[in-house]
Amino acid sequence: MSPAPSGPQGLPGPRAAQGPQDEDLLPDSATMAVKVVIVGGFGVGKTTLVGSVSEIRPLTTEETMTQAGEGVDDLSGVERKTRTTVAMDFGRISISEELVLYVFGTPGQERFWFLWNGLFEGALGAVVLVDTRRLEVSFDVIGRLEDRGVPFVVAVNTFPESPSYPTEELRTALDLPAEVPIVACDARTRESSRDVLMALMHFLYTLSAPPTR
Repeated sequence: MSPAPSGPQGLPGPRAAQGPQDEDLLPDSATMAVKVVIVGGFGVGKTTLVGSVSEIRPLTTEETMTQAGEGVDDLSGVERKTRTTVAMDFGRISISEELVLYVFGTPGQERFWFLWNGLFEGALGAVVLVDTRRLEVSFDVIGRLEDRGVPFVVAVNTFPESPSYPTEELRTALDLPAEVPIVACDARTRESSRDVLMALMHFLYTLSAPPTR
C-alpha cells in the first residue's frame, strides 16, 4: 500500500476517498429492484437475518444498550442481549440476474417505531419475524402492518430453546388470516433466510395474479 501523501511539516496529507468494494456494486444485469422490510419485536433476530442473507456488507445501526433503556425496553426472555438496532439494518440479495431485493430491518423497540414511516415508504411487503418464547411482542407489530395494509408473511425464528407449535396453533395465537403464510426459519443461515424472502415474493405474486375463473 502506498504511503499517504505528506502535508505541511511532514504531517500526513488527506487520503483519497474510498469507494464501494466491487462486491457491493449493483450487478449490470439488474433491471428491477424491490424493497422489503423485516419487522418484529425486540430481540427476535432481525439484524441477524439481514446480515445472514445479504450478499453485500450489511449496514447496521446497532448500539450498546445503556441504562437509558431500563424500565423502557422489555428484556424478558432476552436478558443476555447487549446491543440493539436504533435506526435500521440494510442488505441486498439478488433473486435472479434481473431482480434484486433491498432488505431493510426495523428497530424492535416501540420507542423507535416513529422510523417506520420512512422505512416502509415504497416497500412491497414485509416479513414478521417471531420468537415462540415471546409471541406477545409480535401482536402490536402485526397490528400496525394490518392497519397500513402491508402484505406480510410470518417467519418463526427457531431459537434452540424455543418451543415448537403446530402452524395452526400459531395462526390462532397470532390471529392471522388463513391466507398469510407461516414459515419456519433459522435467521443465522443464508439459505433459510433466503427461503423466507422467497416465500414473501411468492405471496406477493399470488396477491397480484388475476383471480382464476
